[in-house]
Amino acid sequence: MTITDIRARAVDIPVTVPTRMSNRDLNSRHYVLVEVRDESGRTGLGYTYAGTAGAFLTKAAVDDLLAPVYLGEDADDAVGSWRRAYQETLLAGRRGAVIRALSAVDIALWDLKAKRAGQPLATLLGGTTAPQPAYASGGYYRPSDGEPEQAVAAEIAFNRSQGFTDHKIKVGGLTVAEDAARVAAAVEAIGGHGRLALDANNAYRSVAEARSAIEAFERAAATPLWWFEEPLSPDAIAGHAELAARIRTPVATGEIHQTRWEFRGLIEAGSAAILQADAGVVGGVTEWMRVAHTADSFGLPMAPHWHHNLHVHLAAATDNTVTVEYFAPEKGIYNFETLLTEDTRLRYRDGHVLVPDRPGLGIELDEDAVAKFEIVIGS
Repeated sequence: MTITDIRARAVDIPVTVPTRMSNRDLNSRHYVLVEVRDESGRTGLGYTYAGTAGAFLTKAAVDDLLAPVYLGEDADDAVGSWRRAYQETLLAGRRGAVIRALSAVDIALWDLKAKRAGQPLATLLGGTTAPQPAYASGGYYRPSDGEPEQAVAAEIAFNRSQGFTDHKIKVGGLTVAEDAARVAAAVEAIGGHGRLALDANNAYRSVAEARSAIEAFERAAATPLWWFEEPLSPDAIAGHAELAARIRTPVATGEIHQTRWEFRGLIEAGSAAILQADAGVVGGVTEWMRVAHTADSFGLPMAPHWHHNLHVHLAAATDNTVTVEYFAPEKGIYNFETLLTEDTRLRYRDGHVLVPDRPGLGIELDEDAVAKFEIVIGS
């Protein structure tokens, strides 16, 4: 079967209330949706998060750069098409929006392959459909939620009411002392029945600053923390390695890194104890699986970033994925599921997310929602 059509759409979905992380305000999220059709009329769906802006740039990379490479190619040849498409990016740039665009196309192709096989993507990749361990992600800075310590404690209580025992909150957006108080409040709310990870979103400017912060958080927690995520800039590969060698809490990073070559650098430097490749960023399913298997050969676990509807399948198909990041829709943070029909949104139970039993990714677009949030040039 050959690929006959590729369609990309940009959408902009506002968050429900003003939200902040350590390094930016979050008012809305841009996604790019990609549909790949074969000559039989079947369609595969892929997508990526373009950022708080930039959807047109990512869509243009699909339309102008990548679609001409994929059109007319064998719909089963995901690996070969990826190689040819990556070569085509040589002059336009092999990072940022271009690779996010390549990720979306590649995800759509794998969704199509699994639909043609009549299998969930997890099964097509050789995995299981058993529920996968997950943690409740959140802990953003939202002034409307009230005092920071009370807000994070209330959110942990909400997570626990949904059956989650493991949690992640943001740090780096307040003073170290204020964030330490939030960490203490979160640990107290967990009550010794789960783990807490901290996500700094590149907040700290130096190894010394990051080390001072995590040591304060460790003292506030008075119990081991699960991981310390992205304390430094993604470019600071050596800095992450130096920090990892000096602190007790495991360092996690990789959500912004793209392709196997960047992850090779992280692994060789010893920059992280946990790798957080995001299939919507790293280069799609094809490249994510390469990174995961390479990490496994070094004894490194994967804890993928975002996109739980996709990563539940990849977790189920790899031995070294230890957890899936889950965002409850009630929080209004990961709002991609606003675009999906209600019955194809991801389900959870007892601290696990459930692998859909439908073919492919198992998700369907709510076209009314897409039309509501789609952005077009000149609008």
